[in-house]
Amino acid sequence: MAYTDDAVKAKLSALNETQEGIVTVAQWIMFHRRHADRTAQLWSQRLSESTSSKRLNLIYLANEVIQQSKARKKNEFVLAFAPILGDAVANAYKSATNDIRQKIRRVIEVWRSRAIFDPPVQDAIEAKVDDIDKSQGPARKQGLGGSLLSSSSGGVPPELQPLVTLHNVLTKADSSAKPALTNSEAEFEKLTDPSALVPTPPVHAARLSSLLKTLATAEGAVSASIKARKALVEGLEKIVEANNAALASEEVRKFELQGRKEQIEAKKREVEDSIMRGLNAENPTDLDALAPGVDEPRRPKYESITPPPVESLTPTGTPPPMPFGGSNGTGNHTQQND
Repeated sequence: MAYTDDAVKAKLSALNETQEGIVTVAQWIMFHRRHADRTAQLWSQRLSESTSSKRLNLIYLANEVIQQSKARKKNEFVLAFAPILGDAVANAYKSATNDIRQKIRRVIEVWRSRAIFDPPVQDAIEAKVDDIDKSQGPARKQGLGGSLLSSSSGGVPPELQPLVTLHNVLTKADSSAKPALTNSEAEFEKLTDPSALVPTPPVHAARLSSLLKTLATAEGAVSASIKARKALVEGLEKIVEANNAALASEEVRKFELQGRKEQIEAKKREVEDSIMRGLNAENPTDLDALAPGVDEPRRPKYESITPPPVESLTPTGTPPPMPFGGSNGTGNHTQQND
């Protein structure tokens, strides 16, 4: 497709949020890098007319085009977007939800960490975004890059708000220090390489002077990062100290509650034992303590232990004995005379 304004507008209108869609449009735009300035203008115009979610997609597209061009050492799009990017990003950021704001800030942080733009351009972009946060109060302010100190659900707890500010300062300082360190190390290695040819004294002196400035810049950037990190550590230590004090108070409170619980449990057992003693007094089990009018249970019957009468030793059917001096009925006895 040939490059025309209508073709660019059609590509931007059809842009979707998928990675594939963004990369496809970015490749087409980079192919026509001769028209980088016009593409940047049409992109800015389309962004101002789009909804909040569409604006985020357009920022992702610009990020893809700019970073890929930078990686290929083609700076046409970096130079084309630099003058308009601050206002465009601020326009998208101003009407965005907290979630979209976090994503926009993440893109801005990547630009700084990778030194995509010159420091003045990067600082101007961040300043516009920070001004929007300040004008809308701390409830809408979010930390750079969606860090642990930021809140994507809207608002940061008041006790953590100072940490968010300190973290943002550290992020900027650290992002500035990294490219400065990389540049200083590269120049130092180049100038101190023993295998390199030694230039003429005037040139050598000029290069050494340039290296000193580079080292001083890197030192200043690292010092700023150290200062910002110490401030953040101090803020974190204050939070930790406050929470340690609260923790000690809670531990004491927990010990008191455990003692009270044990006291109440002992009282509860005492009351329950008293209830059981009362029930035992009302329902005795001793037979001697039976309530009046209650019959004593029948005693069990025992078998008699009196021995039976002695059986007669006379055989059954024996004739009775005869009287003394009587007859047996078979003959008479004769009395003898003197």
